[in-house]
Amino acid sequence: MLWDVDYTLLAADGSGRDLYQAALDELYGLELSGPLTSFAGRTDSAIALEILTLAGVPDPQQQMRPFQAFVAGRADQLAADVRIRGRAMPGAAQALAAMVAARPPGEIIQSLLTGNLPELAWAKLTALELTEHLDLTIGAYGDVSAVRADLVAVARRNAAARHGGEFTGRDTILVGDTPDDIGAALATGASAVGVATGSFSARQLTDAGAHLVLPDLADTDAVVAAILGASGA
Repeated sequence: MLWDVDYTLLAADGSGRDLYQAALDELYGLELSGPLTSFAGRTDSAIALEILTLAGVPDPQQQMRPFQAFVAGRADQLAADVRIRGRAMPGAAQALAAMVAARPPGEIIQSLLTGNLPELAWAKLTALELTEHLDLTIGAYGDVSAVRADLVAVARRNAAARHGGEFTGRDTILVGDTPDDIGAALATGASAVGVATGSFSARQLTDAGAHLVLPDLADTDAVVAAILGASGA
């Protein structure tokens, strides 16, 4: 199982955007200029390139690495901010625990497929105590590609190398709150589970092709049954 982070498991409430502004200010003496495309469903690589381009940073593609390194280096600051401003989505911690308990040990492996840089995903989840049932070493993160679907193969390879098995087709389950999450699953033959806790409605996630759409994660028993049913498990 590959979980999205923002507005699926938690809400950081603007902490990430503030971090991007700090990076622009300290590295280049510039401010965020807009309008920016919504961050929802996009990877950090895509977001960073847009921010650098709109801010007028020369050769933005070449500046991606130092920009992302700066942002990653502020992970502790982000964690402190999320502890104050952020919140776990209702039922998220319970759903993570219940998915592990739903099958024999080792049968369900949970990690992340997120647009966040790995350091930022860790910071957000740690701040809100959501890491216990996640193997963060096999996830796929936003430093890999600007295309979210590219992350699925990375996560599958990581999982196979660490845990054995192939995780092909519907044996991989993506859970997220945006059409981009759904699209990444469909493009790679994975199971697509939408959660309507972000800026997209259940109808929009259904129209994007989700195999299943949940209103939220609040009803733990219903979440577990629905997700296992969507994957044929």
